[in-house]
Amino acid sequence: MSLLSIGSMYCEYRKNPLGIDVTQPRLSWELESARRGVVQIAYRILVARSEKALMEYSNLLWDSGRVEADTSTHVRYAGAPLASGQKVFWKVTVWDNAGNQADSESAWWEIGLLNRVDWQGGWIGASFYGGPRTASPSPYLRKEFALTKPVALARLYITALGFYECYVNGQLIGEDVFTPGWTDYKKRVQYQVYDVTSLLQAGGNAIGAILGDGWAVGNVAWVGRQRYIDRPSLLAQLIVTDVDGNTTVVPTDTTWKVNTGPVLESDSLMGESYDARRENPGWDRPDFDDTDWRAALALKHDSAELVATNGPTVRRQEELKPVKVIENHEYTQSRWIIDMGQNMVGWVRIKVSGAAGKTITLKYAEVLKPDGTLYTENLRTARNIDHYTLRGDGEETWEPRFTFHGFRYVELSGYVGTVTADMVTGVVVHSDTPVTGTFECSDPRINQLQHNILWGQKGNFVDVPTDCPQRDERLGWTGDAQVFVRTSAFNMSVAGFFTKWLNDLKDSQSPEGGFPAVAPNPGAWPTIDGGPAWADAGVICPWTIHLCYADQDLLAAQYDSMKLFIEFLIATSRDHIRCYEGYDGWKGFGDWLALDGSDGREGATPKELIATAFFAYSTKLFAGISAKLGKYEEADRYYALAHDINTAFCDRFVLPNGKLTTETQTGYILALHFNLLPESLRQVAVDALVEDIKKRGNHLSTGFVGTPYINWVLSENGHVDTAYDLLHQTTWPSWLYSVTQGATTIWERWDAWTHDKGFQTPSMNSFNHYAYGAIGAWMYAVIGGIDLDPNEPGYKHIVMQPKPGGGLTRASAELISLYGLIRSAWKLENNIFEWKISIPANTHATISIPVSSSASIYELNKPVDDVSDVKLIRREEGVAVYKIGSGEYHFTAK
Repeated sequence: MSLLSIGSMYCEYRKNPLGIDVTQPRLSWELESARRGVVQIAYRILVARSEKALMEYSNLLWDSGRVEADTSTHVRYAGAPLASGQKVFWKVTVWDNAGNQADSESAWWEIGLLNRVDWQGGWIGASFYGGPRTASPSPYLRKEFALTKPVALARLYITALGFYECYVNGQLIGEDVFTPGWTDYKKRVQYQVYDVTSLLQAGGNAIGAILGDGWAVGNVAWVGRQRYIDRPSLLAQLIVTDVDGNTTVVPTDTTWKVNTGPVLESDSLMGESYDARRENPGWDRPDFDDTDWRAALALKHDSAELVATNGPTVRRQEELKPVKVIENHEYTQSRWIIDMGQNMVGWVRIKVSGAAGKTITLKYAEVLKPDGTLYTENLRTARNIDHYTLRGDGEETWEPRFTFHGFRYVELSGYVGTVTADMVTGVVVHSDTPVTGTFECSDPRINQLQHNILWGQKGNFVDVPTDCPQRDERLGWTGDAQVFVRTSAFNMSVAGFFTKWLNDLKDSQSPEGGFPAVAPNPGAWPTIDGGPAWADAGVICPWTIHLCYADQDLLAAQYDSMKLFIEFLIATSRDHIRCYEGYDGWKGFGDWLALDGSDGREGATPKELIATAFFAYSTKLFAGISAKLGKYEEADRYYALAHDINTAFCDRFVLPNGKLTTETQTGYILALHFNLLPESLRQVAVDALVEDIKKRGNHLSTGFVGTPYINWVLSENGHVDTAYDLLHQTTWPSWLYSVTQGATTIWERWDAWTHDKGFQTPSMNSFNHYAYGAIGAWMYAVIGGIDLDPNEPGYKHIVMQPKPGGGLTRASAELISLYGLIRSAWKLENNIFEWKISIPANTHATISIPVSSSASIYELNKPVDDVSDVKLIRREEGVAVYKIGSGEYHFTAK
């Protein structure tokens, strides 16, 4: 590595984004250096219309000049206005605190279509469509056109209501699936942009599209089909520029042709049926005989705004091979159980042969019953079945395109012959949110827990943060997203993902200000308020994304929505008590699935206590957001309101001796984590919480609301040992119980399956539900030692304070931040604490070495006091605190 260089470059969190509609996008870059203590002191950004102009410093759209600042993230473009379809190139020069200079390579971004009038075409579809309970075959749409000269540049702008798959001259376009993504299609429809220059030719050309029902037309949750529209439809525009600069536009209109094909049914919940005998070879190529095809039908869908896809799309991410194939002889016809070894989300690709007309059926499930058959009762009305009918001309390979399933096991039936592992491949799909974090320690069970957390996130981050991927639900539950957002930002790059989803949440907000329990909301949530801890996602999630990515623009974009929500809480509360006794609105889910209640669902913590605690917390966060955005009068108002709510909370729920009026683990956790108690009463609450845990044999009793915070509260209040006791617990309820039962994702319920009771109630028993995986953030921060400073968000100032315990002898955590790789790896052996640290350039860190006051500390075999790059802040019993700059460090303490 050189003295100074520039690594990854981002525009709105993406590398070289094509087709964004952010006209003043934010630019970020990583500094790389082998030196310690590297700080950027200045930068200069150049933006030009072409790469040639950029290299020649001519015809510039923007020259920032030399800016004396250490800012290397979210620098807003401030040049000449950009037009629809305009592509620009940029580079950056930086200077560091040692006088080194580095010049980046060039990067680019391209603007999409900014105005509806830029779209020349209209929506088209087929005259045939399904009904409220039945699907229809997928429409196949095509258009031939001629180009007189070689192509210099071609862009395809495309969207649909439903899913689409597009081809140009027989070639599939892009790597995205389930496009255009899920939004409230009555308000916003996303479009995608693809570079198809290399696929076009002078002479005859053809473009084709297949439409699936998707979220817009197909079954959504338990509310059925056609929640947004009655049939799938397409809107597209191909813009071609030839070598002489002439432009040809091919829009969707009634000159397109439509027909049916082999996709007989496609539904994201129910599955897909495909009859290979009905294929039309060459339908997506020029010179195809389409005389039997009908003219496409013009459709009207002009009420929704067309917006670019500024966040990640869903893509195929990896493939898995079966670990076991078992023939089940309990049926008259052979059925094969295929174990993928991992509870995953996607589908399987099959490679088969057989007689024409023979149908192979694929059924999906997460777990097996004791008799070895699929456990599908928990799917409720979701069929989760695919059908493939062979064309009978040799080996055939097929996979569905417009459905997805949550499964580990597949039952394959209808095949004549022996099914082998080579015939089946699992295709894993999720939003294109690259993995940014890793965690590993000396306990393999905890490592499996981290694995399960990550795979739960993969399976449920499918365009929106869903609760579960298998049953007739798969909704963007706000409460689940709120408790998991911090963990998700460790595991994967989720800033763009949550930015998109928070727009969905804002679209779902009621005029009164309430956020629903799900977003997008296809009518699955009937009330204007999602309830405590769920609706509060509208404040907590933007704030958390800001903490992890220093995204102040997101706070500004969501500000009015957050304010309206806080005002809604004020209007619907009484004497600052939210969901007060006698309130006739929705009071929420309580501490969902906690085990200390009589019904096994809502827990024993009073709903008004949960509600008022979150009222205080969200209001305090919003006051801080107001101050962050320079809205100081509003900040003062809402800080005062938060104080009053806090006082009301203590008056209503806290006894003079510091105990709660209703003593539950979650009640104490919220009171402590949200700082609602006077300092003089905190220890009483801590002691009561620990006592309850001990009474239960080192078990938690918390649900969705209390579980995410319990270990934070314990470790921050002198009981890290109890936190480790909970983490290491292997009998239920605990995080590791499911691990001991072979789980590969996080369960919805602590007791989804037990030896004495078997399966929990099938009406709500998901084996892939990430909410309880929120413990992951604590594992990264407290065990691994990587945390942030809210005053310098986005890991500009890294806080490293690992707290070894629980018998662990080593742990390591890594996080790829916007600045680069952060790494913390420690081990404890023979009474020697060894810690390796990596801090990215242009950041700094405060590190706390967990050793006694008499311990000798070395850095690269030198006494730490002799190392100029390490500055002592303080030393006290149990910890030595230092300040360090960027670079690699190796500490040992004896």
